[in-house]
Amino acid sequence: MEAVVKKFPEPASTDQERPSREEAEEAVRTLLRWMGEDPHREGLLETPARVVKAYSELFGGYKMEAGDVLGRTFEDVSGYEDMVLVKDIDFHSHCEHHMVPIIGKAHVAYVPNGRVLGLSKIARLVDIYARRLQTQESMTAQIATAMESLLKPKGVAVMIDASHLCMSMRGIRSKDATTITSAFHGQFRDDKDLAQRFMRLVGQAS
Repeated sequence: MEAVVKKFPEPASTDQERPSREEAEEAVRTLLRWMGEDPHREGLLETPARVVKAYSELFGGYKMEAGDVLGRTFEDVSGYEDMVLVKDIDFHSHCEHHMVPIIGKAHVAYVPNGRVLGLSKIARLVDIYARRLQTQESMTAQIATAMESLLKPKGVAVMIDASHLCMSMRGIRSKDATTITSAFHGQFRDDKDLAQRFMRLVGQAS
């Protein structure tokens, strides 16, 4: 099985536009003061540095691109042409409106068109977009579009089922509500039987 590695354009650097780490830590101190806290008390002295370090990990998706993980593909194995589905991909993201967590599972399927991906690459693709400020609708569309444009399969299906803490921790405080979004491209959009089979496999159809 021969691997093919495609090169994709590097994203434009935004490092020069970013505040420094020291400026980010000072912003955390400002928020602490706004809350009514004293950022100089013992328990909070290291909090700004910890928050900035945590944000570097939680929002690390801004430093990664889909082409970094989808650029390496393999020849179709023994002519396999049916659906490839990776389901129940756990992810944590953050709502772009309130910057509180979105916690859920993603299901991603595609129909190969002569090339296949390593299965872990699909989970990594989800992780790239999850580690950014998001709406669930945008994240669903971004994953599907990346799969379609970079892999060029015969079809792509993406479904996300998630809980939004902006609904359970604040506002309406509906702790049991979940949101489901989906995107169907190519054969999944045109072939209702294929789309229905995807829905059954991810547990969203009888």
